[in-house]
Amino acid sequence: MTESVDIKEKDVFDLVYKLEDNPPIQEGLFAALQHLLAIIVAIITPTLIIGGVLGLGSEIPYLISMALIVSGVATFIQVRRIGPVGSGLLSIQGTSFAFLGAILTAGFMVKNQGGGTKEILSTICCICFVGAFIEMILSRFIHRLKKIITPVVTGTVVTLIGLSLVKVGLMDMAGGKWLLDNKPEQFGSAENLLLAFLVLVIVIILSSSKNHFLRMGSIVIGLIVGYIAAAFMGKVNFAAMSDLPIINFPIPFKYGFGFEWAAFVPVAFIYLITTIESVGDMTATSMISGEPIEGSLYIRRIKGGVLGDGVNSAIAAMFNTFPNTTFSQNNGVIQLTGIASRYVGMYLAGFLVVLGLFPAIGAFFRSLPNPVLGGATIVMFGTVGAAGIRIIASSEIDRRDMLIMAAAFGLGFGVAYVPEFLSKAPDAVQQIFGSPVTTGGLTALVLNILLPRTKE
Repeated sequence: MTESVDIKEKDVFDLVYKLEDNPPIQEGLFAALQHLLAIIVAIITPTLIIGGVLGLGSEIPYLISMALIVSGVATFIQVRRIGPVGSGLLSIQGTSFAFLGAILTAGFMVKNQGGGTKEILSTICCICFVGAFIEMILSRFIHRLKKIITPVVTGTVVTLIGLSLVKVGLMDMAGGKWLLDNKPEQFGSAENLLLAFLVLVIVIILSSSKNHFLRMGSIVIGLIVGYIAAAFMGKVNFAAMSDLPIINFPIPFKYGFGFEWAAFVPVAFIYLITTIESVGDMTATSMISGEPIEGSLYIRRIKGGVLGDGVNSAIAAMFNTFPNTTFSQNNGVIQLTGIASRYVGMYLAGFLVVLGLFPAIGAFFRSLPNPVLGGATIVMFGTVGAAGIRIIASSEIDRRDMLIMAAAFGLGFGVAYVPEFLSKAPDAVQQIFGSPVTTGGLTALVLNILLPRTKE
């Protein structure tokens, strides 16, 4: 990409601080706090789901602490770039939702064989540790996959990621999945929607401000105002901050090391999918940071970022938590705040490690009411989808590309809107292709390989 195009991208996103800028410490910490608020629940939620469904009980608080600590270490590795490992972009790492189905399948497999909590976690951590090497190996060949992983493919994946996350944001605005399942009469109540739209309006107004301090603080200010309003309405659950240990220390392979081939295969496949997702996420991060999305520098960053994903997932398994991946919602935070500085990621890494060591602090963030969180995340998820569209638009779109996008979006959003479509398929197929990102991403990838290209 030429220098003139790079400048154009920087102008488009109106950055306050660019990738290599080191903002004043108070502004850097403030920006890091906003990234933290955008991801804290997303890091914790997969662990809560896995722990609850598999009945891991008393181990759940420890697993949550490890998820936060590892996310901090992984984020530092990505943004700092240690040797060839890491993208050097503001690529935030956290526990991946993509592995939920495969991990739950592995857990039930061990449970049905009579295994307890220790055996379940030892098997999950082992297969995730071994599977991480798949992503590490694939990272070395990213530069040879340029004709396969094109802007149309990565842009389609990023768009699918952002727009499929919108459902999560909208669910939170109305009160959250738990409320829908257990107290449906309160789901979508006027109080919940009022809280959500209060935060949404504040974030939009402040993000549009010409005052860069207000713009940088839009998410935090919106969440603080929403939290205070929710507290007065009696919607803050302070019980989440009780009965917690003072401190948690990481213990490598605390639960042992067990391996099951049948459980490993689905996890291995998801590592392949998350490689494609990570390429899309980091391409979006590069674009909105005013950095190139093609050329040698771009390829070096993507290779380092995917390698970082693999290394960080291996570290996660070693310290008793689940695979990590690059979070897409933080691209929304970059766009809203105008801060693309990778130094912000280092501050964020410190926040995450502290939260993991002292679980009571993390419990405060878990007490954020769903409508308050949804009011902020709905904008961030939408901006991720918009970034995907911009990636697609960065190259000329011909009839072949239109066909690829049509099939990918059609099948991807199709399984999201009509999940019963796969109801007669084997469980393994439902778990893999029930995700719009997996279905749409694979469709785009396969068609990009198979469809004949024009002479041009």
